[in-house]
Amino acid sequence: MKFSVGVEYAIHCLLYMVNSEEGKSVGIRDLATFQGISETYLSKVYAKLSKSGIIKSIPGVKGGYVLARSAEEITFWDVVEAVEGSEPFFQCAEIRQNNILLDKDNLPDTHTKCPCLIKVVMLEAEDEMRKYLRNKTLAWLYDQVYNKILPKEMKDATIEWFNNSKK
Repeated sequence: MKFSVGVEYAIHCLLYMVNSEEGKSVGIRDLATFQGISETYLSKVYAKLSKSGIIKSIPGVKGGYVLARSAEEITFWDVVEAVEGSEPFFQCAEIRQNNILLDKDNLPDTHTKCPCLIKVVMLEAEDEMRKYLRNKTLAWLYDQVYNKILPKEMKDATIEWFNNSKK
């Protein structure tokens, strides 16, 4: 299992939207320029975030995107699911039923009615990851980055850059 770079792009860019001035949207071009990433690819990622209700688009010349929900309500898992989809990561192919020693026309209950133990373990692991990522919100990330990691001058410069980018 591997998340696409779109998940990273999305979370980084959503982070910059948390502290947007009230009523001011942030454009794809500004987000892509600030991060040094592809505007085209980010547009595709943002289309998925919009479809999932994480952000909403604001039309017009000064349009762009705003968070559709509060940062406290947007989890890392919401972003992963929006960008990657909701299919389970592990897809069991039931290869145990291909065992050369089994009669294919009369498979035992252990191979047809009981779940594959490998599948059970993999889905439990995925569920644990999902639970963990649901406990990490955009608000948590904002607090960690802007209040504990970045120097105040970098936080202020970032906020100012986005606030002045459309003027």
